[in-house]
Amino acid sequence: MSKTSITLNVNGKSVETQAEPRELLIHVLREQLQITGPHIGCETSHCGACTVEIDGRSVKSCTMFAIQAQGTEITTIEGLGNPDKLHVLQEKFKEHHGLQCGYCTPGMITRAHRLLEENPNPTEEDVRFGIAGNLCRCTGYQNIVKAVLAAADELNQPEAVA
Repeated sequence: MSKTSITLNVNGKSVETQAEPRELLIHVLREQLQITGPHIGCETSHCGACTVEIDGRSVKSCTMFAIQAQGTEITTIEGLGNPDKLHVLQEKFKEHHGLQCGYCTPGMITRAHRLLEENPNPTEEDVRFGIAGNLCRCTGYQNIVKAVLAAADELNQPEAVA
């Protein structure tokens, strides 16, 4: 099958690559662009390990063809923070033990990021509903919910006045 040239804007950088019309975005991200934060879990959209943000919406990248992402803004876990300066959600997941094996964590944090953009002051029920499309087999969700609520609290704090 012939490949098509596509331009993707991933984590603030424009990248050009080739993709077959039937090639899934998750495979292009991981195999061609070496962006390995989003994980391949179920490949049926049930687990959410592949969750990324596309144009301000949570998307399971195993359900989208790469060519459909042409010209969109894609944010993965790598675009939220870095080892020197973690995003507040990454800090809170660490602080509140919101991860165990870590397999679901990139998709969970990416989804939680979008949730907090949509609802900066969620209740516990809002968080549980908001992450319902992302499965975790290890934690039982309690610490994930605590981490998201703690991140919301920190993000809602007024900036310190110098």
